[in-house]
Amino acid sequence: MRSHTGVLVGNLVFVAVCLSAAPFFLLVGFSAWGDHPGWDWPAMMIALGLGGTVMIPVVAITATRQAFPRITRRDRVEGGNLRCPDDTFVMWAPRSEQGSAHAQLVRADVLEASLVRYNPDGESTFTTHYGNYTPDEFTPLIRLRLRVHDADGTGGFEVTGEWRVPSLCLSAITAGRLVVLVDAPAAPGAQRTVTPHWPRSNLLSGTRTYRVIDLEGRTTEVTRRVGRQLQQMRISREVGGIVMTGDTVDLRRLDPHTAARYAALADRDRAVPEEQASVSEPGEEARRLADQLPGEKAAFGSVGRRWSRRGGVLVRGRFLEMRARTTFQDHGPVLDTVLRVQPADGTPPFDAARRLTVPMDYLTVLHRTKEVVLTVSTNGVSYDVDWARTSLLAGITAAKVITPDGRELLLTERPDTVWALMNLLAAHGLSNPGPVLDLRKPRMRAAAGILMDVCA
Repeated sequence: MRSHTGVLVGNLVFVAVCLSAAPFFLLVGFSAWGDHPGWDWPAMMIALGLGGTVMIPVVAITATRQAFPRITRRDRVEGGNLRCPDDTFVMWAPRSEQGSAHAQLVRADVLEASLVRYNPDGESTFTTHYGNYTPDEFTPLIRLRLRVHDADGTGGFEVTGEWRVPSLCLSAITAGRLVVLVDAPAAPGAQRTVTPHWPRSNLLSGTRTYRVIDLEGRTTEVTRRVGRQLQQMRISREVGGIVMTGDTVDLRRLDPHTAARYAALADRDRAVPEEQASVSEPGEEARRLADQLPGEKAAFGSVGRRWSRRGGVLVRGRFLEMRARTTFQDHGPVLDTVLRVQPADGTPPFDAARRLTVPMDYLTVLHRTKEVVLTVSTNGVSYDVDWARTSLLAGITAAKVITPDGRELLLTERPDTVWALMNLLAAHGLSNPGPVLDLRKPRMRAAAGILMDVCA
């Protein structure tokens, strides 16, 4: 990943070339002012030149902030830290088709998934669409084979089709649980129309957390309680929708009839508690999309020697919120996010609101992790999101260690080990721009012993 300074210098050069006429106007204006003081055209030339010259650093700094994922003090959320629990994750996704009023809302399991098409041509520039939250060119077309359950859970059928999937909802496919609307067949023997509802699928898959506050003020965790969630979704659809505050439904704010129906579900759940569903349904490899979608190459990460010598460190953050916008880049959507950052010096964590481009491949694993790796400046003031390390820690690409005697150690499902290795490499000033850490290389010999101790 390019450094902040590199991005800033590149933008300064680019903007200076684009506005190169501004300094020329300024020079011509000042030259003419001595011979024709008070004339309108020299004053106009000076004004244009001065305005354009001042805009060069302003535009460059603004573009750098938009493109480079750096968190500073200005991004901290005002009003105090820890405004919500650490395990909260709220996602505001684009709306889905509502289907006909007679369609049934049921569960569908994803048996297979494959990418059909994702081909934006924006050349990694920022593209904004007004009034269209899911433009086709930035919405992957996915081929899915689904097992659709009947409403009573006694039967079902399989269906295969292609659907546009909002990038924020890709993790529901990887998790394998969707909410779909099923219409009655148009004629006897005809195929039934199946319409996935993506925001509700994020809830059912467990990507988005879900809580209910009952009439007595007690909070119940409903995340990945699939049966209860489906019943609540059906009630919500019948009454025309229920507003969630963050990730919580407060029954005290609902009309008495709807609140009573929700409360009945809660009483039933207390009498016969429903176990949480698994993080992912069996057969995840058949629907894994991370390898088919763009994103930054996973790696143990590059280390600047000056940064390492002066005490630069890595820290972990966690996404608390993601909100869809209408701006996109080729490798991912631009989202309004809130992260919780744990400073390396042991001070209390803080929340930061930052607009970030989130890679598509990372969005496919949000049901498993919301963690992100940040590099901390040597003065501890700024934090840079490191997507290469984040992707490796999230398991988008399997991390591997080759021992000094040539053995291969696969670190799948061992994020704490991967995290420890990243920190040791950073502390020793060792870059490893890839997911394979080869301890046989000469530059790794000095730290091979301590790195092997972590892998044991």
